[in-house]
Formats: sequence, C-alpha cells, structure tokens
Amino acid sequence: MTRIGLISDTHGFLDPQVFDHFKQCDEIWHAGDFGDEEIARRLKEEKKLKGVFGNIDGIELRSAFPEQLVFYCEEVKVMMRHIGGSPPNYNPETRKELHLHQPKLFITGHSHILKVMYDEKINCLHMNAGAAGKQGWHKVRTIIRFVIDGSNMKDCEVIELGKRSAMQ
Repeated sequence: MTRIGLISDTHGFLDPQVFDHFKQCDEIWHAGDFGDEEIARRLKEEKKLKGVFGNIDGIELRSAFPEQLVFYCEEVKVMMRHIGGSPPNYNPETRKELHLHQPKLFITGHSHILKVMYDEKINCLHMNAGAAGKQGWHKVRTIIRFVIDGSNMKDCEVIELGKRSAMQ
C-alpha cells in the first residue's frame, strides 16, 4: 500500500499545512508549476518526490524534472504531465501519449480546477489537484491525498487549504 499526497500549481508558495496533511503519505507527487526550486527542495526533504515541470518553471526545475513521467506505483501505470486537459478534452499531444502509454491513472495540473473523474473511453482515472498556491484565479487552495493498493486506487480525499485571497 502506497499513500500519496498530490499537489500542483504552488507557484512559489508552499503552505506549511501541506506537511501536516502529507505526514502519513509515503510519496508526494507534484504536477508542475512549482514556481521555484525551494518548493521542490522542501518537499524532497519530507518525502520521496515525483514531479513534472510546469509552464512557469525555469531552467533549474526543467533540468531536475521532466515534462512527462510514466511510471508504475505498485500495479498501477501512472502518467503525469502538467498541461494535458481532462476527459474528454485532452490536448493533441496528451491524447497521443495516453494512447501510447495506456495508463490507469493520469495526473495533470495547470488548469487550477480540482478534478477527479474516470474516463471510461480509455479506462483511466484522471486527477488534477487544483492549485495549492496563491497565484491564479482559483478561490480555494486544494491538494489531494489517496492510496494505491496493488491495482486499486482508493481513499481519495480532497483537502482544502483555505481561500487563496486569505493568504495574500
């Protein structure tokens, strides 16, 4: 059993609450737009970190993280990219990559829109943790916590970190 903390779109701001919410997690997955290298460093100090760079990330983060990750977590094939769209509106590059890799879990960020939805057409669960940072148009900062147990994805929890404007 692997407990995962999913975060995205921190945009240079890492709420200390994240560490409390991810305390029981085995890994943290960041779906891009870290905002600065310090965010990645702090997350890595806490847990094993997997991540992809986002469109606002500079050369240092683009050197440390790929544009796309495809990996197995237990028996679940995972594909992660920052910009990808969501069911059924994937961008053309993502549609091609989903067809090629056929993951069971697709993680994305970028939109700042929290989504957990199943795409029956490609037999894949899509997750977007929304945005944990203060930049953007979202009103509430969010993260997700969930479990992968063998081939099962379960115990998905959406965690609200508070209003975006309350932290400005």
